[in-house]
Amino acid sequence: MEQIKLSEKVSVSRLVHGVWRLADWQLNTSETTKLIAACLEMGIDTFDHADIYGDYSCERLFGDALAEEKSLSQRLKIISKCGIKLLSDKYPDTYIKHYDTSYQHILFSVENSLRHLRRDHLDVLLIHRPDPYMNPEEVAEAFTELRQSGKVLEFGVSNFLTDQFDLLQSYLDFPLVTNQIEISALHVEHFQNGVINQCMKERISPMAWSPLAGGKYFEEKAKGSAKLKVTVGRLAAKYQTSEDQILYAWLYAHPAKIIPIVGSGKLSRIQVAVDANQIKLSRQEWFEIWTAAVGHEVP
Repeated sequence: MEQIKLSEKVSVSRLVHGVWRLADWQLNTSETTKLIAACLEMGIDTFDHADIYGDYSCERLFGDALAEEKSLSQRLKIISKCGIKLLSDKYPDTYIKHYDTSYQHILFSVENSLRHLRRDHLDVLLIHRPDPYMNPEEVAEAFTELRQSGKVLEFGVSNFLTDQFDLLQSYLDFPLVTNQIEISALHVEHFQNGVINQCMKERISPMAWSPLAGGKYFEEKAKGSAKLKVTVGRLAAKYQTSEDQILYAWLYAHPAKIIPIVGSGKLSRIQVAVDANQIKLSRQEWFEIWTAAVGHEVP
């Protein structure tokens, strides 16, 4: 599988495996180990985490699987996110869901992630959500310390708009390497609000969470999906493939080098996303899906 170079230090697989539902999949440790190994065999060597996933449990479950087969850890890259505090029995002092991008919390979160994952570094750390209370000086101080210590190789953001990205970048002496945002044929706003343009301007590849709109595309009455389903269904028939493969192929085709995050625990679903990279949609086919997605032809 193609590798996307985020920096001189870090490259990631063109498709990333997202494990935010790992706790819901109810896999035992051996089954999780086998899932990780199967992803690596498919060419997916990058896994997307966050400290909060699975009520703060997914990183630990993943780390337990890596401990069972220690050779796997040397073959993969880890992205994790921090900055959200959930209501949880694990943190009884938190009485309201909120954001925390303080220096202390970023360092605390990374230490916890490394301990749970049983690794000595993260490849990429992202601020999970824009924080209206963010002090960019503190974030920059934490990022710089983590970078110098080698505990995190590179840094980025998630769900940031262009001004939010620019604000944080202005306090850093090194570039942010990605913005993880929601992108799908049912969620095209970042093509229109400047976020993807900014990624291309900064020569960074955006990561796409919910590339199938969290499964909404397949809901019968999903808003805005009727015309899209007709178009995608026709292209799926033309290419003799499935509709979800066409939706992944649409993302792969864009020159921004979008990196989809596949969030399934089923190997068959992961393989669909891998194989979609072999489908090469033409420019006009890409615009067929775009036109159906936005509901009108281009001006």
